[in-house]
Amino acid sequence: MILKELLRDLGYTCERGDLERETGALVYDSRKLDRDCVFVCIEGANFDGHTEVMKAAELGAAAVIVSKEVEVPSDSDTAVIRVEDTRYALAFLSAAYFGYPARKLKVIGITGTKGKTTTTYLIKSILENAGHKTGLIGTIEVIIGEEHIPALNTTPESFVIQEYFRRMVDAGLEAVVMEVSSQGLMMHRTQAIPFELGIFTNIEPDHIGPNEHKDFEDYLHCKSLLFRQCRVGILNGDDEHLERVLKGHTCEVETFGVKNKKADLRAENISYVNQKGRLGVEFDVRGLWEFHAFVDIPGLFSVYNALCAIAVCRHFAIDEEAVLKALSVAQVKGRIELIDISPRFTLMIDYAHNAMALESLLTTLKAYDPGRLVCVFGCGGNRAKSRRYEMGEVSGNLADLTIITSDNPRFEEPLDIIADIRTGIEKTDGKFVEVPDRKEAIRYAIENAKDGDVIVLAGKGHEDYQEIKGVKYPMDERVLIKEVVEELGI
Repeated sequence: MILKELLRDLGYTCERGDLERETGALVYDSRKLDRDCVFVCIEGANFDGHTEVMKAAELGAAAVIVSKEVEVPSDSDTAVIRVEDTRYALAFLSAAYFGYPARKLKVIGITGTKGKTTTTYLIKSILENAGHKTGLIGTIEVIIGEEHIPALNTTPESFVIQEYFRRMVDAGLEAVVMEVSSQGLMMHRTQAIPFELGIFTNIEPDHIGPNEHKDFEDYLHCKSLLFRQCRVGILNGDDEHLERVLKGHTCEVETFGVKNKKADLRAENISYVNQKGRLGVEFDVRGLWEFHAFVDIPGLFSVYNALCAIAVCRHFAIDEEAVLKALSVAQVKGRIELIDISPRFTLMIDYAHNAMALESLLTTLKAYDPGRLVCVFGCGGNRAKSRRYEMGEVSGNLADLTIITSDNPRFEEPLDIIADIRTGIEKTDGKFVEVPDRKEAIRYAIENAKDGDVIVLAGKGHEDYQEIKGVKYPMDERVLIKEVVEELGI
């Protein structure tokens, strides 16, 4: 592209160089510097791209995009473009570089403390079932057609997002549903995206610390930015922070909820379903749409996620039959993922890997009045020991039987981690056994299952590896379950 065209959406000052020159690759990683590239100098926590400006000029970069004073050799023809914020600039440069692919997609952005991952998959499932080819960008993976790419960040860098959008458009996709983290909003990764729909699930104090948000107000403010960037906002009308999230919004607003009788879309007559080893929830949808729905994922939070997905469907003119079909079969890998092996008991996999998540999960499952609630979990090595004590205590208090096993021991000894978990459980009256090998722990749970049991394998979720001494070995709980079932002849 001509440099001037690449810069068309930005406010900038050209401090030196020719705006009419041809450019090559857009680069923000100094290791990828090359002749004719446009180098965006990003200032991170550990490295400042501005320190590589001289190197970029010596290699023949077409331009450097900077936010502070820099020097280039006097005989260099590298243009120096000054902007206020280079991360902000990178988003708009990336959109232009890839030909504005988001303008050819209906982009759905989901933000919130909880529920983002499950809701993205629910929405994708419904849209796909209704014939809309839909991509996904989220915590677990990126999905482009049949291609599944493991995710590194919930919300990738703006350049990477635009590259994914470009690939989605080229693959013939019509829509994309993406998780939008507060960090992503704060760091301008989602700038230059014309969101068709912006979704808010809920907000609780989280991600507050030296390298994240300075306080809850900052966290909340960053979440609210999505609603200054979308055409329609679909928000949880039950959340106590709703008005603050909407402060400064520029979008049309719709709400969903269970408690808020003024919500545009409501769930009423909610009941939990426990049948033949399957757990779910059914309810009546009221308001902008009216029908009876069933979701094959347990818990009240599933009602909220489903309501949110249903609200999205209205904007794609999807009929009721397609919505009901998709809701009844939707599953999210590693998020209360039901594994159907026997009508006698329920077996599921969940990513709950801290005390808060485990307590929420086990409390949800106890509401289904299981014969026994059996929890199989371990804790990761080289992480805070307090997590082990806390998770042990939670499981001891809520589960009828805890099977302590190994997770990702990393550079610690698995038995030492198990001993720490035991310390937490021994504060309670909870029954427990120790089975260090994870496959054997799963075997123990299945082999000793009783009618009506609910067995949850917690902590690994979508992960398909076990990290030991710096090496990630293949280990997928779905594979382990299949092997155990075959070996037991179930």
